Amino acid sequence: MVRYLVLAMRRPGFDEAVVAPHLAWLEELRARGQLAMTGGFADRSGGAYVLENVASLADAQAIAATDPLATTGSSDLTVHEWNTRAWSAI
Repeated sequence: MVRYLVLAMRRPGFDEAVVAPHLAWLEELRARGQLAMTGGFADRSGGAYVLENVASLADAQAIAATDPLATTGSSDLTVHEWNTRAWSAI
């Protein structure tokens, strides 16, 4: 299964006020069936989320470009095509 890993690294001067709009934006993705998982890094340097049900890397990049973290310039977002597989219990 192809998914897209989006790494979001905070820029200097990161404003915590962008977190609430970012979380609301993620919820919209989840409701559309395009968000597989999300989470922040323990050191608070940023976080990541995984997009699914997206047609292409270009589409995933276009989606990430609408993230409030990106539109406010609060974080640098990088999108990677990620070929994932589920492991079955043996």
